[in-house]
Amino acid sequence: MFNFDVERFLNIQNGALSLQDEMNQAIDGIVEQGIDNVFFVGTGGAAILMFAAEYILKNNSTLPVYTEISSELMHMDHKHLTEKSLVILASLSGTTKETVEVASFCKEKGATTISLVGHGNTPLATMTDYTFVNFAEDDTSCESFYIQSYLIAFRLMYKRNELPEYHRFGEEMKQLPAALLKVKEATENRAAAFASKHKETPYHILSGTGVDWGQTYYYAMCILEEMQWIKTRPVHASDFFHGTLELVEEDTSIILLKGEDKSRTLTERVQRFAENYSKELTVFDTKDYELEGISSELRHLVSPIVLATLLERVSCHLEKERNHPLTTRRYYKKVPF
Repeated sequence: MFNFDVERFLNIQNGALSLQDEMNQAIDGIVEQGIDNVFFVGTGGAAILMFAAEYILKNNSTLPVYTEISSELMHMDHKHLTEKSLVILASLSGTTKETVEVASFCKEKGATTISLVGHGNTPLATMTDYTFVNFAEDDTSCESFYIQSYLIAFRLMYKRNELPEYHRFGEEMKQLPAALLKVKEATENRAAAFASKHKETPYHILSGTGVDWGQTYYYAMCILEEMQWIKTRPVHASDFFHGTLELVEEDTSIILLKGEDKSRTLTERVQRFAENYSKELTVFDTKDYELEGISSELRHLVSPIVLATLLERVSCHLEKERNHPLTTRRYYKKVPF
């Protein structure tokens, strides 16, 4: 595969999985002390990547769960954020200003805090009650954060007797890094072709739904916009027909991300429309990939991870075709704001 280190990828994702025992010990103690709710908190992409874990909890647990933006949470008078809250804070660098500040804010509220970071001995890592470190970089962080947030969500449900498949899922998750590697390999040629075809495309509509909505939003904003300076319109498949459809012309690029949960019918509706009115529809469907060792019950939950891993191949080839490094920024960490 182009510009890809297999060993590095597997080490990072297996590194996320290796945190399971330590995470379980922490979650078990927190649950035994008693919690009323869970908050996933972050800034930008780190918060968006928590949407999937929130969605899983909402659909499989009665434990109240919220995903909040770091800076906004500090300005809210959130009545559910109390000393009985568990707050999970994500920041790859461990230095994200707003997330460091909100960690202090949550501690003042008396909440129990967990940080998910890529580097230890950073401001966020040193100020939370529990810290989990797994080194990753931009091209590997999506899968790492997903895996870690899933391990936490699954354990919370297990402790509440809400996930009878817990032990089976745990064994299957160990197969995920190898399965993701095969997804990348299977996507390589298609990713290269997409990048070549769309290297000059100025605008894309991206649509997804359900557990995959966060990945749809993330790829549009954090990759295509931030890292490639391409204008996008991320729209939930349900909302596509309440505004965005009027922007569709025959040359409008539409990227549809299809997962396998119960909301799949909503993306199929977008697909039927787009096939009639645009000649530039691209569909990435997780059903097209085998995922050896992953049961059907787990497949529909891990589809955002599958989409993230295949879209990394698209990003890599866009970087090459557009001669625009994914690390290039105009404003972020360049000017004060």
